[in-house]
Parts: sequence; C-alpha cells; structure tokens
Amino acid sequence: MADHRAGAGVVSARKDEEMEDRWLSVDEIAEYLGVAKDTVYTWVTGKGMPGHKVGRFWKFKKDDVDDWVRAGGAVSGTDEVGEPGAANG
Repeated sequence: MADHRAGAGVVSARKDEEMEDRWLSVDEIAEYLGVAKDTVYTWVTGKGMPGHKVGRFWKFKKDDVDDWVRAGGAVSGTDEVGEPGAANG
C-alpha cells in the first residue's frame, strides 16, 4: 500500500501560501496591525491606506498594507520624531 501523505504536505503548503495572499477584512487587518477597526476606517479614508471596496466591505492585501506602514503612512503628525509634542523616548 502506497503512502500518499508526502504529497499532501505540498498541497497543504500551497494552500497556506494562497491563504496568506488572500484579501483580509477590516477586522482581520485591524487585529494584524493591533489597532481598532475605527482606526483602519480613518486610515483608509483619510490617510491613503491601501484597500479596496468590495460591495459595502473594505478588503486589504497584507503586503500592500505592510508596505504602506513601512513608508510611514500610519504615522500621525504627533508621532513623528522631533515634532513638538511628540514623545521622544
């Protein structure tokens, strides 16, 4: 009797990759970033956070959001280093 479990690992790895690249909901991206859902809505409508409206729902690609955060998109005026009133700790 042949053991087919080795091939199952490859299929499982591919499914994991596909799930990693799927569109995330507001709840999921908020949890991923560690912020409130309201913050996500503020960022997507006022700060250019990359997202796409699908019907009445916003959807996000994790890689796009990561790039946006690294580029400083999530930084508010009071968060910037050296700005008056900013915490420089």
